[in-house]
Amino acid sequence: MNGVHDMGGMHDMGPIQYEKNEPVFHELWESRAFAIALAVGAWGKWPIDASRHQKELIPPAEYLRMSYYEKWIAELVELLVKSGLVTAAELESGVPAASSPKAVPQLTADKVSPLIAHGGPASRDVPVVPRFQMGQRVRARNKHPVGHTRLPRYVRAKLGTIDRDHGVFVFPDTNAHFLGEKPQHVYSVRFAARELWGEQASTHDAIYIDLWDDHLDPA
Repeated sequence: MNGVHDMGGMHDMGPIQYEKNEPVFHELWESRAFAIALAVGAWGKWPIDASRHQKELIPPAEYLRMSYYEKWIAELVELLVKSGLVTAAELESGVPAASSPKAVPQLTADKVSPLIAHGGPASRDVPVVPRFQMGQRVRARNKHPVGHTRLPRYVRAKLGTIDRDHGVFVFPDTNAHFLGEKPQHVYSVRFAARELWGEQASTHDAIYIDLWDDHLDPA
């Protein structure tokens, strides 16, 4: 979907503030937010793509104001209610309802390190025929869905070249909305800087963007 979260190519967003020797977490609450997200995610109630889309639904002014982990908490709260893990009343009061079912946590302390080491791979070992070959010219589709997409705005309708085929992966545009994984090939697509930014860009520069089969058409 189009929104302030898709900031590539946008103007007047201010300089990127580089922090030398930046810590993993700036405040204790950030580490707790990360831990809560892992613990809840272990229940498997929604895929990571749904988490990303929920962040995209944060109102623009709030999104720009929030820090990174504030966005995590905001989307987590919404998904907790949508999935039925908690109720709005429980969140408001901070107290579990008397009738709430008790369950053993899916993620216990002994499982944390293996989970982080393994991650959540989105690759799939399924036979899918690639639509494109290395060196083929392609055009990114010019689509503006109201739902989640991993096709950046600044690359839509632009010409590029398939540089490599990463293999088969879950398609986030459908997975975010529980419409199926729709596994397909993901390619590193090379876009010349001038194709994206015009004549003021260097003729020597290019950007490589990972895009799925359904994001591309033959040129």
